[in-house]
Amino acid sequence: MIKVQITSELPQCAKDIRQEVFINEQGFINEFDDIDKRAWHLVVYDEETPLACCRFFRGDTPNEFIIGRLAVLKEHRGKQLGALMMQEAEKYIKSIGGEKLSLSAQLRVKEFYEKQGFTASGDTYFDEYCEHIHMEKAL
Repeated sequence: MIKVQITSELPQCAKDIRQEVFINEQGFINEFDDIDKRAWHLVVYDEETPLACCRFFRGDTPNEFIIGRLAVLKEHRGKQLGALMMQEAEKYIKSIGGEKLSLSAQLRVKEFYEKQGFTASGDTYFDEYCEHIHMEKAL
């Protein structure tokens, strides 16, 4: 049974997922930062097995939230877990007064976020040698 848990502290299972996806698989170096201390962390489980995670935190403008570090373990991709995480994060963010979402998408997954209702803005840019684009969505 798939379940979602949101916590205010970064759980070890989310660290493990991010380590596997962003560092081991994609080669990022600066995966963990001080934002982890002030973010909410969402983890998707199948029973007790963690499959995917993301984080979200308040942005610089009123009622804006930033979603990031969305990661699904390779063997569980294609099961709509990314879409589930986005829906659950949006529901929670709305419940605490969020009105706008922003994110920095890897350019290769821009279409995924467009399917979730996000719109790209601005030019592409590089974060650790990976091309990204800023995306937004009104809630």
